[in-house]
Amino acid sequence: MSDITRRLAMTAALGAPALLGQSPNDTVRVAVIGLGTRGSHLLRQLADMPGVKVVALCALDGSRLAGARQSAPGAETGTDFRRLIDRSQDIDAFVIATPVDTHKMIAIAALESGKHVYCEKPMSNTPEDVRVMVLAARSAKGIFQSGFQLRHDPNRRAAMDFVHSGAMGRVLFLQGYRHTGDLPRETAWYFDRARSGDNIVEQACHIIDLMVWAVDQPPLRAFGSGGINLYKDEPPGRTTMDNYAVIYEFPGDVRFEFSHIYFDPPGFSGIKERVYCANGAIDLQTATWMERGKKGAIKLDVPDPGKSADYRSLAVFIDNARARRTPLNNAESAARSTLVAMMGRKAIYEKRIVTWREMQG
Repeated sequence: MSDITRRLAMTAALGAPALLGQSPNDTVRVAVIGLGTRGSHLLRQLADMPGVKVVALCALDGSRLAGARQSAPGAETGTDFRRLIDRSQDIDAFVIATPVDTHKMIAIAALESGKHVYCEKPMSNTPEDVRVMVLAARSAKGIFQSGFQLRHDPNRRAAMDFVHSGAMGRVLFLQGYRHTGDLPRETAWYFDRARSGDNIVEQACHIIDLMVWAVDQPPLRAFGSGGINLYKDEPPGRTTMDNYAVIYEFPGDVRFEFSHIYFDPPGFSGIKERVYCANGAIDLQTATWMERGKKGAIKLDVPDPGKSADYRSLAVFIDNARARRTPLNNAESAARSTLVAMMGRKAIYEKRIVTWREMQG
């Protein structure tokens, strides 16, 4: 336990070399593209971050610019991301938080400009786009970091270190669920699966990413079932599922059971992420584990739990950019987790077992 805490503290204390020729203390100039609910939230995190200056804002919907200006006074504003990227000589990094189906074209343009890129999860809504983005990230001068920010949540990070330390024995079973109310109706693209990739890709990818991280390999196969049982045509034209379940089978006879429901009453709703091992089980959200055969839960010693996962993920992005250090949630790991989500989606849509080999293109 104490060894894990010391390792986390040492990781957090590592210094960061220069970003694009700057010293670690120089201001990092950031442009935010996408100012919906998610982009506006990330903008507020950046605005409170020492050593970061938001110098440009781009909203595909221009009506969102007025409110965003309050968080970034003096920032250049516009609605054309191409124009912003073309004249980005005074920008060090782009943060992209646009609808999923736009991630590929914006992220690749930003990478090709030689800048660092933080792109929200999932990488994209099709396997083909994901593979193209990985190739672009591999050849880019700047780093690519995905928005799988739960990897930087203090509890989940401590829990995952504990799993990887081997103290709990080998991983046997993975369990996750996301049982909530429906998504905000005013965000129309959420409910168009051709744009969002459906809920298993756009929303559940966080938990899927954690479980793939736990075993550090993709599954062999997946099967599942799902549909629209309650919110038929709510909102009008809806094509995204309101409930589904999927089971992934990993090497070593390890299974991951995941379910997602959007019509849970408040008293029943919740999110769970649990890893079951030979010596016990651990809840990733709370960093609490129970040893098999013994009573009582044990809370891991989690250092500095104060800042949110979103803030930490962005702060790590800035440090990684300065150091040109490969992120924990890099293009390769983000692609794997996104493709695993798409694997489950394909199994549900086609009502058959889908293999990882099929997802390789």
